[in-house]
Amino acid sequence: MTPPAPVPVVLAGARGHGRWHVENIRRLQAQNLVRLVGICELTPLTEDDFGGELPAQSSDFGALLDSTGARAAVICTPIPTHTPLALAAAERGVHLLLEKPPAPSYAEFRRMADGVAAARVACQIGFQSLGSHAVPAIRELIAEGAVGRVTGIGGAGAWVRDEAYFRRAPWAGRRRLDGADVVDGALTNPLAHAVATALALAGSTRAEDVAGIETELLRANDIESDDTSCVRVTTVRGGTVTVAATLCAEHDGEPYVVVHGTSGRITFWYKQDRVLLQRAGHGPEELRFGRTDLLENLLAHLHDGTGLLVTPDDTGAFMRVVEAVRTAPDPAPLPDDAWHRVPGEDRRVVPGVDALVAAASDRLSLYSELGAPWARPAHHHPPKEVSPR
Repeated sequence: MTPPAPVPVVLAGARGHGRWHVENIRRLQAQNLVRLVGICELTPLTEDDFGGELPAQSSDFGALLDSTGARAAVICTPIPTHTPLALAAAERGVHLLLEKPPAPSYAEFRRMADGVAAARVACQIGFQSLGSHAVPAIRELIAEGAVGRVTGIGGAGAWVRDEAYFRRAPWAGRRRLDGADVVDGALTNPLAHAVATALALAGSTRAEDVAGIETELLRANDIESDDTSCVRVTTVRGGTVTVAATLCAEHDGEPYVVVHGTSGRITFWYKQDRVLLQRAGHGPEELRFGRTDLLENLLAHLHDGTGLLVTPDDTGAFMRVVEAVRTAPDPAPLPDDAWHRVPGEDRRVVPGVDALVAAASDRLSLYSELGAPWARPAHHHPPKEVSPR
């Protein structure tokens, strides 16, 4: 059987996280699966920036798609641009890998998802952790009753980010910019995978799976968005998903999701594809898994109809969380005595927050319920705020 011709691909956003996509596209190009035919950047890359001979470049995404004959596009641009760029691709019949978060509001997400569906193009949302083979394996363990009845799912992310992180782009650390929603925050962007992965393990990925949301949004840094926050999602099936996150950790930790059961627990370090199964009557088992690259999965879908791993509708519940963060009161600044600067590191640390994040995930509790002296009462988001369609 003749192998398929390489799929011509345009990349929108080749700086920052976009560099990861450049390397991934190069890897797939070496396998003759894709051909990088264009890069969309407001400021053109030099060959030094790119690390080799450049394809066509333009700041006009639509024109670049037209001139290159691209069949697929990877969009890794500022959050507020996701919907217009995705729709520009869709109206040209160009299939998509769209970085997370897919949109800054539920309305923009719905506009994007409905437009993509109407155009009949494939769209994969870039939650790479959902390509991990650990996700279906954990779901199978849950279905088999390996840890008894599931009592809840927790997520924890304690990361170290310096103050320069919030100055890396005009939209960084912002809730709004030039009148447009951005909603860059710990739960919605850097640690969004913890939220999306926890919802996936709960089997509650679609918008209609969410019954209610509580948020606690705080900040130690001088920014608009949250850098220390937690969320609890109540699902329509009666379960809870509680995720705690901070960018002001004492030590950089490996983020994880944990399934709590009546007779055990399953911990999933989603960046490492590593799982720890602890259950009554057995010794602890550590399991390691591979993962399917989401662009490769999109290419397989285009070639032979392989199912997409992360469709827009599979991120509807996550977008309900984004909408809850967007509509919540602005994050409360932590009192001056609740954080300090690390000498020589240009970063702010909240003492004790690493243990607090772990406790929230372990006890499925919000910061205010754990007695954090700087916490505020949770903001409740009624389910009627957003309809699934």
